[in-house]
Amino acid sequence: MSMWLLLIIAGVVLLVLGLAIEAAKILIWIGIAVLVISVIMHFVNRGRSRA
Repeated sequence: MSMWLLLIIAGVVLLVLGLAIEAAKILIWIGIAVLVISVIMHFVNRGRSRA
């Protein structure tokens, strides 16, 4: 599996856990950060593969 796909899956899991557990608000922000980083990595790797 690609690294960006694993990061997206991890981000979604953290986001869902963060929404499910009211006391763990930090998981929402970690999930969002992981999702954003994985999307950026996806576009960077896609740009490199075309060049």
